[in-house]
Amino acid sequence: MIEAVLFDLDGTLLDREKSLIAFVSHQYDRLAPKLSSISKEHYVSRFVDLDKNGYVWKDVVYEQLIKEFQLTACTVKELLDDYMLNFKHCCIPFQHLHAMLEELTQRNIKLAMITNGYGQFQLDNIQALGIEHYFDVILISEWEGVKKPNSDIFNRALAKLQVSAAHSMFVGDHAINDIEAAQNVGMLAVWKRNDASPSYKADYIIDELSEIPMLMQQLVICQK
Repeated sequence: MIEAVLFDLDGTLLDREKSLIAFVSHQYDRLAPKLSSISKEHYVSRFVDLDKNGYVWKDVVYEQLIKEFQLTACTVKELLDDYMLNFKHCCIPFQHLHAMLEELTQRNIKLAMITNGYGQFQLDNIQALGIEHYFDVILISEWEGVKKPNSDIFNRALAKLQVSAAHSMFVGDHAINDIEAAQNVGMLAVWKRNDASPSYKADYIIDELSEIPMLMQQLVICQK
């Protein structure tokens, strides 16, 4: 029986692609006088390309943008500080996020989140989504000193939940950091389908967050 569901954040609960596009678009608008040498469309599309789904940190992205577009009116630090301060205002959840978490909570399922990234930055984004109160445990790699796919961070979350891996499910979008890593500690792994990181080894595959409660119900029926 599944007693706990653990989640990734970016690409799983947070629609990072839409959020990033919204942020970069707003950043261009705020700093337009300093970026007017390039079009908004070009700035946004190039940022998204360089970002590599979040796996290239933004100082590197901004360094490349400044170099490519020969920007002289702004610095990497200025752009990075703006990102750190304002991204939280552009966080867009995937559909059915709150309804799904509410239903799992009502079923007395323990909830946890494990996300790689900078501590305060990720916590700001979680709070912007309005979901912090649903979770019994939230682990962010910077503050934990270990990140996915290292098994330690998964085992740490399970220990805090006081639930065994065999009675837990992890939901994520990344084939290695989420799916393989969760399976390596003995958890069921649910892949939220995306094109960036295909996973054919997941125990289950979903397209929408609303499928999670239904999946859990199916597991209960199968175990009877």
